Amino acid sequence: MTTAAEIGDSLGDAEDLQRLCQSLAVLDAILCPEWEYRYFSFNAKWAPGEQLASMRNGEGDDWLVFWNPHGALLKGFVHDAPMADGCPWPGVLDGVPQEFQTFLDDHAFSRQTTFCLWRRHRDPGWCSGDVAYPDHPDPDGSSLLRFLDGDPETYRCWGEEYFGTRIDPRAVEHVYRHDPLSPFVVRALNREVDLEELREELEQIGYTA
Repeated sequence: MTTAAEIGDSLGDAEDLQRLCQSLAVLDAILCPEWEYRYFSFNAKWAPGEQLASMRNGEGDDWLVFWNPHGALLKGFVHDAPMADGCPWPGVLDGVPQEFQTFLDDHAFSRQTTFCLWRRHRDPGWCSGDVAYPDHPDPDGSSLLRFLDGDPETYRCWGEEYFGTRIDPRAVEHVYRHDPLSPFVVRALNREVDLEELREELEQIGYTA
C-alpha cells in the first residue's frame, strides 16, 4: 500500500515542489499549445502572495498545489479511488493549519479530496491528517502524484505516449533544472512553437526565459 503521506517524504520542501510544478507547466505549454489538452498548469500570480499549480487528466482526477507566505498545501481527488466514497474521507482534511483554510474554503474549488498534504516553512516535513486507510494498493489515489518524483524521465516517458511524439530528454532535463529557455531548446521540444509566442505564458508560470 502506498499513500500520499508516504509520498510526501520525497517531495522536498515547498520551494522544491514549486520549481518542479513550474517545469511541468512549461513543458506542457511547449508541447501542447492547445491549453484544454494540457495536464499541467501554473499561475504564479494567482493572488497577491499566492501561487497555484494544477494537474487535471480529463477523466475527473486532479491535484492542486497552493502556495502562500506560510508554505504549501497539496490536495487531490481520484474519482475511482476507494477513498472517493463519502468524500472527503474521514481524517483527510483534519489538522490542516489555519494558514491554508482560505484555500480549502474557496468556492472555486471542490472539497472533494482523497489525499491532502501540507508543509509550512517551519515544519520539518510534509504533514497529513490521521487517516484510517482501506486495504487497497492505492487507497487514496496518490499514484497520481507520480509526476512529482522529480525525475525528468517520468515526464518524458509519459509525454511521449500522451502527445504521440519523441521528446528530447536533454531538453526536458534543461527545463527541470530551470535553465533559461532558448529558441533551440523550445524547438527541440516542439518545432511548431516559437519562444516569443511563449513569453506571456512563461510570465504567468513565473519561469524566467
